[in-house]
This record gives sequence, structure tokens and C-alpha cells, in this order.
Amino acid sequence: MASERPVLKAEVRSEFGKGFARRLRAAGKIPGVVYGHAVDVLHFAVDRLEMTALVRNHGVNAVFELELEGEQHLVMVKHIDQNVLTFNIDHIDLLSIKRGEKVEVEVPVVLEGEPAPGLMSIQDADVLLVEADVLNIPEEIVVSIEGLEDGTVVTAGEVSLPEGTTLAAEEDTVIVSISEPEVDEDVEAAAEAAEEGGAEAGAESADESASEEKKDEE
Repeated sequence: MASERPVLKAEVRSEFGKGFARRLRAAGKIPGVVYGHAVDVLHFAVDRLEMTALVRNHGVNAVFELELEGEQHLVMVKHIDQNVLTFNIDHIDLLSIKRGEKVEVEVPVVLEGEPAPGLMSIQDADVLLVEADVLNIPEEIVVSIEGLEDGTVVTAGEVSLPEGTTLAAEEDTVIVSISEPEVDEDVEAAAEAAEEGGAEAGAESADESASEEKKDEE
């Protein structure tokens, strides 16, 4: 991870309410709040595109410096409210943090490899709760499923975590399971019926052709 943290400039806001938030968004900005470490809650407004780019480039647990009135605050993304239609960020919560501090965060889980031939994987957990140094939060946790056999279940306690990261979730949390593909009996029956129907149609067509040929000969 980069030693230098990105800096995002914001402005202090003293107005609140849905109407003000709508005006902010119409101006290309979003409201946010900083809390934590017994500091006074800070309300701010920030450029929506800049914040979106920061989250996209540094992840949902992004750590950065938020600059307010010339003072920088080390923060991490804690919660994002997104518009259900546009997926734009509507509001963001930031947690004030200190260097050397450990935090509990949910890190995305990424599956790597393929199970044994003919089998499928079912990912039961998209994220894993871990504890990590606030300046060394892993961007993702990779779980290998290469060659796993039918019936295999990988739990949180079996996942290899990056150095300096410890498990905060329950050890028996299921991450991924391996099984044979489920066969939809209705779909299978329909396919068989269609296949039989095609064979019958082919036989009928052959009979009709033979009958026509016989008439031509007569």
C-alpha cells in the first residue's frame, strides 16, 4: 500500500435537512460526517466525483486525509449511502482514526481457481470481518478453491489472512461450499419432452415423405 495517503478537500457545512442535501447534490456535492475518538462530530460537504473516484481507486475501506479549513483529519470510510436508482453516493460517514490503531473492517472475499471437474462453488460470504492496522487494511482476501472436491466447505477459520490481519468473524462462518450442479427437474423433463417430440416429428415427416413418393410412383 502507498505510504502517502490521498488528500480530499472538503468544506464545513452548518446547514442540514433533506432540502439542503438536495441542493448540495444538485451542485455536484454530497454531505458527510466524521465521528470517533471523542472528537466533536464534523459535518462537511465534498465533491461527489472526487469522493466517488477515491472510493473506486482505494476501496470501500479507503483511508485518507480529509482537509477541512486547512486542517487535515486522518479518516477511513465507514458507511456509504447510495442512490438506489443511479448508484451515486448520496451521503458518506467517515471514522476519525489514529496511526497505529487497529480496526475491525469487512474485507471483500475473492475466490481463486476452479473446483474439481463437473463441480460448482457457492460463495456464502462476500466479505469477511477482520481486524487490521488502520494503515494496512487488505483490499481483498483471496480464497483458493482450486481442485476442491464435492462436499468441501471452507470456513473463515481456514482462510489464510495477510500478515498483521486477524480474524474477527466467527471461525465457523461458511465462506464457500463445493457441490454438484443442481438439476432442475422441470427443465430436464421439458428438454426430454422436446427431444421426444422432435424424434416423433422426424418419424412422421419420414412417413409422409415415403407416402408422397409412393403416390408419385403410382
